[in-house]
Amino acid sequence: MELRHLRYFAAVAEERHFGRAAALLHITQSTLSAQVQALEREVGGLLFIRTSRRVELTEAGELLLPEARRVLAQADRALQVTRQSVRGETGAVRIGFSGVAVLQGALSDDLRHFHQAHPHVDVTLTELPPAAQIQGVHDGTLDIGYCPDLGLDDTDGLRVTRRARTPLSVAMRSDHALASADTVTTAALAAHDLILFASREEDETVLSRLWPASEEYRLRVRLVGSTLGVLALASAGMGVALAPTAAECISLPGLTYRPLDGPLGPDLLVLGRSDQTSGAVRAYLGTVPAP
Repeated sequence: MELRHLRYFAAVAEERHFGRAAALLHITQSTLSAQVQALEREVGGLLFIRTSRRVELTEAGELLLPEARRVLAQADRALQVTRQSVRGETGAVRIGFSGVAVLQGALSDDLRHFHQAHPHVDVTLTELPPAAQIQGVHDGTLDIGYCPDLGLDDTDGLRVTRRARTPLSVAMRSDHALASADTVTTAALAAHDLILFASREEDETVLSRLWPASEEYRLRVRLVGSTLGVLALASAGMGVALAPTAAECISLPGLTYRPLDGPLGPDLLVLGRSDQTSGAVRAYLGTVPAP
């Protein structure tokens, strides 16, 4: 017994006419009759009483009809659910992110656009450092990562999209000597203790962009693994900090910001697996724009 046997049987049972049922099924009447007869041989008895004037269900046919309808409905449901998953209309997306993705608005914008197009997909968010995001995407505990390009390692096999540029600002106490300037140059920064965000102690991505050829200034640099930690130290007067310009929305007592007249910070990246099979995750990645 195959699904088509049940579908043909149900069509005849509902139409009570082989010709009309064949037309609905877009097959010939002889093909339909042969398939119904094959089903009758399978069950070992007649399912219809056929006369030149009418087609009626036998007792066996009456018993089979509701069962056939249930099986067909379940098969249709299985096909619908599978198609929705392939199209990314259902399922789940697990996202790891760094704070800069929220501050810049990139993550919020992408989530809003995706939710509008795929409202039934469950999205979960976890704040993680870049290295943990890469590991999570690799081992399958995360589907997508949003992190700054801070000398990332082990991205082989990952799909990497540059999502947004990152202009930088200088954060300092409002009574700091640089606070009176309209903008701050990299040369001016060199005379002060500097506080930078870094994903790990050996990461000097931002530092190398400021002073690519000099080792002298590195002795006065403190690397911190948290954006809020960077700003807290600057607010305490323990140095001047470089932070994404988007971080200026964070207001701390005694802290002020000035634009940096210098290089951009690390790009914000979106990471995913190149061999991703989840329809929902593929649909999400398809909505992520490039800068």
